[in-house]
Amino acid sequence: MITSGYLTRLPRELKWLVALFTITVSIGFYLGLGFVNETTNSNSKGIVENYTGNEADELAEVMKFKKSEHEMFNILHTHFLSLSVIFLIISVLLYGVPMNIRLRNFLILEPLLSVNLTFGGIYFVWFGFEWVSYVVMFSGMLMTVCYSASVILILLGLTKNNISSQG
Repeated sequence: MITSGYLTRLPRELKWLVALFTITVSIGFYLGLGFVNETTNSNSKGIVENYTGNEADELAEVMKFKKSEHEMFNILHTHFLSLSVIFLIISVLLYGVPMNIRLRNFLILEPLLSVNLTFGGIYFVWFGFEWVSYVVMFSGMLMTVCYSASVILILLGLTKNNISSQG
């Protein structure tokens, strides 16, 4: 059974592996956020336009068209699958960091809830429920904050040496 705090007891080589994995997956995560900013301007109107189009706006700088059902299923299934796996791995690693149990439980569970709210919300925006874009923004921000905190805690946990005999 995996016990909490195990990251501090890993051999140096495995700590390096975990650190490099965490940094590499974070590069991908933050590049994805850059793409979100590029396509939506990180605002409610941009989210709505990205999925439902803006062809009615003659002054639009960039013309966008409503995503097809095929495009939506592709976007949604890839994000649900990939982010759930990323958050599972980050959660298992975070479990290995000695910390407050309530904070750990929040950081472990919240990102998966946010994946459902963010990408489920995007589906509702595509259906025409524009107000859900605010839920998408909030859950996306909360997901990012939790991810960032988790990564920082994991990397800090890897720098600690625990030589006590914890079970």
